[in-house]
Amino acid sequence: MLSLLSEVAEQRPLMCLVDDQQWLDRASAQALAFVARRLGAESVGLVFAARGKSSDLAGVLELVVGGLQEADARALLDAVLTGPIDARVRDQIVIESRGNPLALLELPQGLAPAELAGGYGLPGLGPLSGDIEEAFRRRIGVLPEPTRQLLLIAAADPSGDPALVWRAAGLLRITSDAAVPVADTGLAEFGTRVRFRHPLARSAAYRSAPAQDRREAHRALAEATDRHLNPDRRAWHRAKAAPGPDEDIATELEHSASRARACGGLTAAAAFLKQAATLTLDPAHRASRALDAAQATIQAGAFDATRDLLAMAETGRLSALQQAQVDMVRAQLAFNTSRGGQAPRLLVKAARQLAPIDAVLSRATYLDALVAAIFAGRLADPGGHVLEAARAATTAPPPPHAPRAPDHLLDGTAAGIHAGYAAGVPGLRRALTTYGAGMSAEEELHWMYLASITAIRLWDDERWEALSTRYVRLARETGALSELPLALTSRAYTLLFAGDLTTAASLINELQEVKEATGSGLASYGAMGLAALRGDQARASAAVDATLEDVTRRGEGIGITFAEWANAILHNGLGRYDKAMAAGLRANAYDKDLAALSWSLPELIEAAVRCGMTELATGALGQLIEMATATGTDWVLGVKARSQALLSEGDAAEHQYREAIAHLGKTRMRVDLARAHLLYGEWLRRERRRTDAREQLRTAHGMLEATGMAAFAERAAREVRAAGGTAHRRTVPSRHEELTAQETQIARMARDGLSNPEIATRLFISARTVQYHLRKVFTKLGITSRTQLERVLPSGPHGL
Repeated sequence: MLSLLSEVAEQRPLMCLVDDQQWLDRASAQALAFVARRLGAESVGLVFAARGKSSDLAGVLELVVGGLQEADARALLDAVLTGPIDARVRDQIVIESRGNPLALLELPQGLAPAELAGGYGLPGLGPLSGDIEEAFRRRIGVLPEPTRQLLLIAAADPSGDPALVWRAAGLLRITSDAAVPVADTGLAEFGTRVRFRHPLARSAAYRSAPAQDRREAHRALAEATDRHLNPDRRAWHRAKAAPGPDEDIATELEHSASRARACGGLTAAAAFLKQAATLTLDPAHRASRALDAAQATIQAGAFDATRDLLAMAETGRLSALQQAQVDMVRAQLAFNTSRGGQAPRLLVKAARQLAPIDAVLSRATYLDALVAAIFAGRLADPGGHVLEAARAATTAPPPPHAPRAPDHLLDGTAAGIHAGYAAGVPGLRRALTTYGAGMSAEEELHWMYLASITAIRLWDDERWEALSTRYVRLARETGALSELPLALTSRAYTLLFAGDLTTAASLINELQEVKEATGSGLASYGAMGLAALRGDQARASAAVDATLEDVTRRGEGIGITFAEWANAILHNGLGRYDKAMAAGLRANAYDKDLAALSWSLPELIEAAVRCGMTELATGALGQLIEMATATGTDWVLGVKARSQALLSEGDAAEHQYREAIAHLGKTRMRVDLARAHLLYGEWLRRERRRTDAREQLRTAHGMLEATGMAAFAERAAREVRAAGGTAHRRTVPSRHEELTAQETQIARMARDGLSNPEIATRLFISARTVQYHLRKVFTKLGITSRTQLERVLPSGPHGL
């Protein structure tokens, strides 16, 4: 839509007016508001008129238009009155209108002069929309019967197709003369389109009619609709015309739902299936259709309807498979609405029920339960904590085929949590080694999040790099926008730990665009981690507080661990070790899943040592050693050696610092390497080896400043000065540093060969806006073409 408006505006400026935004369907409202937030270089104006604040319009500049002042309201009312009016009656109308001009114009119409004079015909005080609708009801009520029927037919079909309306009217023996009173009252017009004067006029025409008349209108519309050209609209009208259960119509609605699903119309499919269930008499068949409808409504995001349909499904006799499916949908509902809570327990229940029926589906459900339990963490309901989910998963039926990557993920994750970290390592390594083999793109994408975090849990930076890169690429290529927020978050953290904060920031900006486009409820983990590593206390603290509130409300316990890790690394960088230790303790308070503490343990050890809490640091080090012994990767061995050095003295400490630098130097983890140089330099200065200290500290300072980790860089600079040296700072930013975050993002994509339309699609902006930003990029970088971007824009192994 954005590209279409942009293309039209290239000919001449375009102004789009959207009246009565509150009456738009949800998808249209979100799409239009999304476009409004992204208008930049286009000569496009988009103006909404809405009855009140709307969450869909959040972020769009607003101008609140209040009601008319009392004196102006009286003046407007006097202008439309046809006779004298009692002052109290006039005051009543002004009060009920709340200064709304439409109400002032509509309320007096249809009332006799005597009624206006005495006020007996006025509706009672109530919501404005009800008052206006009641006014429309009265005006419709005095119309001839054929005219009321014509209005009812027009109101019953929202397509606005006059040919359809007149065909249906003919079936009810309504002639064209019935439209004359409609034109005289101005309630609606029958031209090339059927248009009601106001949505409430349509509502009044439909709701004021008896139920039998409404069914007759729908029956006529169904008969007038071509069964071959528009079978779905015909089915819908047939359903609305049905006085009770009707198996033939319900079957037709199921076919309509299948067609809607094939076109990606989940909302329409859900509506058809819900209506089909309502029209089904047989209890077993009704329950089956209600379950199908529930599965569709949860995909469509209609969670309240899902609850009602699950209740309907459970009133019938369900097979074991269907009962397990009910539990799965209920678990999905809990996971979607709270990201934890009941979901793990319900998924475990469903997996157990599926075990004797379908081993493959049972194992997949157990794996879903483990993912949900890891997400829920400390906030899981009883029966769904990670240890309980892992214990249950160990009872999963064996796979009926040679084990594949998902099978190894299930067995390895369950063993690593239930039997101890080391027990899961072999299976998880096999999972990562074979991941993708014999898997469809859909299946690979479904488990890619778990595969990515498994690489982190094994401290395997090479696998994490490969998987996070493929995760983003797969999500983009398949158009799986629901997966893209998690994919971008995983990739952004890979870049953060690799020290490429600039590219990470670019992805985090893209992540925000995707979250807004998809309505994803994922917490802002990327922005929080970026601010913490940069040492931006204000932004990091605000992000941590917002994340803690968000994840606690939704039951996403892993978010608490993430937020407190960010808190700890922020304060370690700032040298506020007491606060870092407190945050580290909160992060590690839930230790049922050791692998989830990979990042927070080193922060707790460093802060505790600085606070003199060596016993606390030693206990945390023991957990870190357990992981290092089991995996033996350079990443974990380097972090372990760095942490051991903090608790050691003399030659042992120096050996461990050098060992840490050697191991981390073989990895992509530049942040951990820079911090190893910093801690070694600090130790050397305390050992009064000032020359050696300056060498390590300057190395650390250069690396930390280059990555943009300002707080840690300043900490290194202080140490260099204390060691008698000078920390040289970059005083003149390079030209590429003058680019804004969005300009950097667009420039990198253009450098990597993406076309303007491809960049626009990825960032949810128009190609015209991309070109506008590229012109600014060229000016700032002193170049004239895209081919020169490679020369002036830094590139590395981490970009996407």
